[in-house]
Amino acid sequence: MVLSVSSCKKYLDIVPDNVATIDNAFTLRNEAEKYLFTCYSFLPKDGEPLLNAGFMAGDEIWTSLDEREFISYGWRLARGGQGAENPLLDAWNGRYQGGGNVYNYNDNPGGDYGLFKAIRNCNIFLENVQDQSKIPDLSLNERERWIAEVKFLKAYYNFYLLRMYGPIPIVDTNIGISATEEEVRIKRMPFDECVNYISGLLDQAIPGLPQIITDKSTELGRITRPIALAIKAKLLLTAASPLFNGNTDYSNFRDKDGVVLFNTAYDANKWKKAADAAKAAIDAAEAAGFKLYQFPGTTFKLSDTTLRQLTIKGAVTERFNVNLEHVWANPNSRTFNMQRAAMPRLTSAVVVGSARQQLAPPLKIAEMFYSKNGVPINEDKTLDFTNKYTLRTAVKSERFYVKEGYTTARINFDREPRFYADLGFDGGIWYKYDSPTNSDEGTFVLEGKSNQVAGANNFGWYNETGYFIKKLVDWNMINGTNGASYRDYPWPEIRMADLYLMYAEALNETLAAPSADVYEYINRIRTRAGLPTVQNAWTNFSNNPGKYTTKDGMREIIQQERLIEMAFEGSRFWDIRRWKRAAEMFNQPITGWSVYQPTSAEYYRVRTIFNQNFVAPRDYLWPLRAYDLTVNPKLVQNPGW
Repeated sequence: MVLSVSSCKKYLDIVPDNVATIDNAFTLRNEAEKYLFTCYSFLPKDGEPLLNAGFMAGDEIWTSLDEREFISYGWRLARGGQGAENPLLDAWNGRYQGGGNVYNYNDNPGGDYGLFKAIRNCNIFLENVQDQSKIPDLSLNERERWIAEVKFLKAYYNFYLLRMYGPIPIVDTNIGISATEEEVRIKRMPFDECVNYISGLLDQAIPGLPQIITDKSTELGRITRPIALAIKAKLLLTAASPLFNGNTDYSNFRDKDGVVLFNTAYDANKWKKAADAAKAAIDAAEAAGFKLYQFPGTTFKLSDTTLRQLTIKGAVTERFNVNLEHVWANPNSRTFNMQRAAMPRLTSAVVVGSARQQLAPPLKIAEMFYSKNGVPINEDKTLDFTNKYTLRTAVKSERFYVKEGYTTARINFDREPRFYADLGFDGGIWYKYDSPTNSDEGTFVLEGKSNQVAGANNFGWYNETGYFIKKLVDWNMINGTNGASYRDYPWPEIRMADLYLMYAEALNETLAAPSADVYEYINRIRTRAGLPTVQNAWTNFSNNPGKYTTKDGMREIIQQERLIEMAFEGSRFWDIRRWKRAAEMFNQPITGWSVYQPTSAEYYRVRTIFNQNFVAPRDYLWPLRAYDLTVNPKLVQNPGW
């Protein structure tokens, strides 16, 4: 409630020349606090699948062309719909639709809610709250904390823009209303200068932030020191990655005055800075009590197999007032729509519109997960996935993953626990709180052929690929004859697993060969997922047993581990871009099963749904809106647009 937009909506339209309104906003503590929450209100709502820029803009999630009550401009971007006239998901101006109706990131029609407006509001707040003569009833400690929070928010909004657009203008203080036309027309700054500026803002904020939130009834979601350190680590990891570190594709990218906007020389020290920042974030988070989530148990009689899945899912879906993995969860970004769009119909009693099954991972995402031995399926020397699309029938020992006696594809057997925790599929078990047996014996089964309850037989509310996202649906979801009940949860922006992966990646890049620490932080995640260590898995089960001993081999392992662990959280899109692998991975066809067919023989035929076309280097960076270049001739467009 503290961070709700509605509580501060009347302050969203404050502008610098409205002097009387601004003066009133900083006369007393209560009024100034409303402005503080206005600065928070611009945080992107990543728990909403239509507003999370990384959720559907890549190759991880597909949906139906019908777009029934689900118009995703990220998905239109994934299908090649981006353009400079009206850019999709335009955080610069706050417009996420090109043409027609324009919506902003707060999901309200019209208006200007871009992140530069957010930065302007942060500057107004800082200018006034840093003035000790204002807000006389605000204590010194609270003043320092509020200033630190808004410096963080200002840094985060700049980082969000930087990751999306590359070099951006830096507006450290607002331009005065009497500024000349020339002063208003500001330029984009070189990328490294932007990184240094944002990192400096975070450094200023960190000392004034609390280590933990003590008043959980009113302050959960407010910024803490571990959050700020985690975002600094993410910023520096982004800056160290191949897209922005030594990328010669941008060697001719200059502003109107000839200033080079990218340093194209590779700098190994950037990885060292990223590793140090990630370790500092881990240390602060662990000191504050954060750790990998473990399902606490239940009175229901469940197998170890199902308990493991509830641990893996709960790392995302368990609420952050009890989930110590959530270093930063955003209570202003809820997940009802995401869960409803992901959930399949498991019984005919469920009303069609309450479980819409629209979020569909392509077949290549299902193939990405490891075998049960913890290595890629094309590397496992003990399990044969050569004929991965052929049919097989589940036996009793597999009943907690696939219904006993059910025929499904070979690729759905002998997979790691995260495969079954994250994905639903035809014949797969989907255990929930309202299991008819109060256990995982004889529980829900997903039946996805066209003549079955979760099949492609409802206009727009069906699954396009044959794979469903189980990971994002809280296990407390309850089916009902009048609909479905979803337990909402705040969207986790930073998890401990993310920090461990960032540290392992950056540390590996600083060394000639992987160290014990690189293995340690990857293995923490693998152990939680029920997998052997990297060393044991590759030594005993891989046809490339020495892969983990080399820097290049370990880089490949870390990247796949990250893609698996962070699946469906909006991370894959940004990771593939910063690794400069989008031209490779976003130019593969989107495939799935033949979901419109009623029999196993017909359903389990691979069909091509769409051929993606990623144009490099153009598509690595968002275009600036053409209108902005007309208004401000000092701006330059990103390469290729």
